[in-house]
Amino acid sequence: MDNSKYYLEKQQEICMKYSQISDLVELDTLIALGKNFNPRIQINGLRHPRTKTLNGWYIWSGEDFNPDEFDFFQPSHAYHLLDNAPFVLQYLGLPPGNRFLIDNKGYEDVWFDEGLLVYDTQES
Repeated sequence: MDNSKYYLEKQQEICMKYSQISDLVELDTLIALGKNFNPRIQINGLRHPRTKTLNGWYIWSGEDFNPDEFDFFQPSHAYHLLDNAPFVLQYLGLPPGNRFLIDNKGYEDVWFDEGLLVYDTQES
């Protein structure tokens, strides 16, 4: 992909801005994208540690969603964001434990949530 190097550089810039050690995301890796994703409203993202198949990012739009809904998040290659929300890609280099809330008008809030790194080892 022609844009890959550009977006990796943008990811590095955001990590430096927030004093985070980068964990850059290639555009051909999988994110978990909420079925309500809409780049015209606020976008939420949180990053868990990587798995065998996902790079750790869960991204959705708006405030209302049910994380227990079986099929709310669907795997999607990060490069699909190039079509309608390329401004999201720059945040994907933030390491696990990070969250963001952004919009397409330039609003930006990034913070660390240690709870994203804790696993529940008890069986339900």
